[in-house]
Amino acid sequence: MPLRKLFRSKSAKSFPVKIVTLDAELEFNLPWRATGRDLFELVARTIGLRETWYFGLQYEDSKGNFAWLKMDKKVQEQDVPKRSPVPFVFLAKFYPEDVSEELVQEVTQHLFFLQVKQSILNMDIYCPPEMSVLLASYAVQAKFGDYDPASYQTGALSMEELLPQRVISQYQMTAEMWEERIRIWYADHQGMTRDEAQMEYLKIAQDLGMYGVNYFNITNKKQTELWLGVTALGLNVYESENKLEPKISFPWSEIRNISVDDKKFTIRPTDKTAPNFVFFSKNSRMNKLILDLSIGNHDLFKRRRKPDTIEVQQMKAAAREEKLRRQIEKDKLAREKQLREEVERQKAELEQRLLQYQEEMRAANDALRRSEETAELLVEKSRIAEEESMLLTQKASEAEQERQRAHLISVKTQEEKILLEQKVRDAELLVSTLVEEGERRATEADRLQQELIRARIAEKQAKEKLGSFIHSFNHSSSASSSTLLNTPLLSTSLLNATSTPHLPTATLSHSLVVGDGTTMGSTGDLPDLTLGGSTDALSTSFARPSALTSLDLLNDTDVEQLSLEIEKERGEYLERSRHLQRQLQHLKSEIEVLKVEENETVLDAVYHEQLRAGETKYSTLRRTRSGTTKTRVAFFEEL
Repeated sequence: MPLRKLFRSKSAKSFPVKIVTLDAELEFNLPWRATGRDLFELVARTIGLRETWYFGLQYEDSKGNFAWLKMDKKVQEQDVPKRSPVPFVFLAKFYPEDVSEELVQEVTQHLFFLQVKQSILNMDIYCPPEMSVLLASYAVQAKFGDYDPASYQTGALSMEELLPQRVISQYQMTAEMWEERIRIWYADHQGMTRDEAQMEYLKIAQDLGMYGVNYFNITNKKQTELWLGVTALGLNVYESENKLEPKISFPWSEIRNISVDDKKFTIRPTDKTAPNFVFFSKNSRMNKLILDLSIGNHDLFKRRRKPDTIEVQQMKAAAREEKLRRQIEKDKLAREKQLREEVERQKAELEQRLLQYQEEMRAANDALRRSEETAELLVEKSRIAEEESMLLTQKASEAEQERQRAHLISVKTQEEKILLEQKVRDAELLVSTLVEEGERRATEADRLQQELIRARIAEKQAKEKLGSFIHSFNHSSSASSSTLLNTPLLSTSLLNATSTPHLPTATLSHSLVVGDGTTMGSTGDLPDLTLGGSTDALSTSFARPSALTSLDLLNDTDVEQLSLEIEKERGEYLERSRHLQRQLQHLKSEIEVLKVEENETVLDAVYHEQLRAGETKYSTLRRTRSGTTKTRVAFFEEL
């Protein structure tokens, strides 16, 4: 049947629809007169959802805008796509103020987890880099369970979309570097179930500034372009370039009435002295959407501040029982796992000991075999040793005889040595004496030679005198004959006197005069030589050892127990929060050096400015709600 006839023929009894959730696709044949509520309840029953007030069915209208299916109006009477099957998306329309307190069903938590995760990855919600890594680790824990270092392989997360592209482009980091940082935190979530990981993800995500905010372009009376944020707590107004930090806020408790007049949107505050809060949107369709979201969030705001309905109390009681049952199962599994690990450890120890005993047995057998071989070898060596002992005994006897002979020879040699030493000393003494005598004789010979020379000189002089005398005498005419006869005798005696000089007796003593007159005897004594300076000065510093330098629907009992459990959980949550803050700060400082500054966005700059000012999402909201409604409306008009 042609598509046009499908929607226009009144004879048709049903039409196909296709519902897409974030983890499944559903198809139904819907009655032609079915309302939006009929379709919505059909989807909720199919997926087992009871907390239906948070969700809605979204579609794209004929003008390309996204709209929510109205519950009390027939589906076919709304501006739904004219296609077969008619497509719808099942999404969270309203957000809780506190996910841990309000989201009861696991299916509700799972759907919120998937939607918030998708919004972060699509960059519809701003998330700082270090927080993105932490949230990615919880997403991995929720999908894959506990980290197992034995089976985990590098690159196992490369096919998963875990980080916003904005974060990846801001740092000079490879996919392996990002994966390693996610893996470190993933390993820290050991023992956490899928539901717990998803809830931890939502607890962190709900503190992000853009979480749970529906943004719409608006203008004030001055035609200033602004953003209106519809949230679970109220209405926020943002500047056109800053969706992260609101300029002013109006909580639902201050809003009395909301009305729409074409493009004009009027909010009447509870403070009757304050003027109306008026802004303008691009078209009336957008105003109707803002009105729809505002009414829904305002109703939920009032509902949270009332006692829970019977249905909600039943769901919470069932959730507590289910949580308790799962905790018991978890503890049981943990004990079984611990016991199994203990058994496996003991088994491994026994196997190790068995292998050790087998090895010791093999070693003992080898040692026994070697001992037997060694014994046989020792017997052979013993026989050889006996023979060698006899031979050595014989040689020892011969050596003893040889020693005795050598001793006798040594004694004889010693005597001969003493005798030879005596002869050497005698010979040395004789040589010394002969040397001394030779020196004395040489000295004496020199002296006699000098005296001989003097005597010859005297003899020559005497002969000269005698010759002159005889010459004078021969000319004397009056000499007598007796005188002439005695003259030769006189000459002879004179000659004898001059030829035989008187030699004095030389003293046979010898002494050596040292340069300064000190006499050094022939014994060869040396003068006493003394080194300059005191001998104490020769002491060294080694006598002093160097100093050494030393260089952490319930009864009272159930209510009390539940209170204790809540208090315990609160303490654990605070401790985990402090631990996460330390981890986030460490990761931030670690990757800061790899940051590419030019890729930083406006929201990054706003976030860093908030950090420097010490502000959070909730402190900013308190600040933007300060003052009276009148002053805040006036501030809005001046933007």
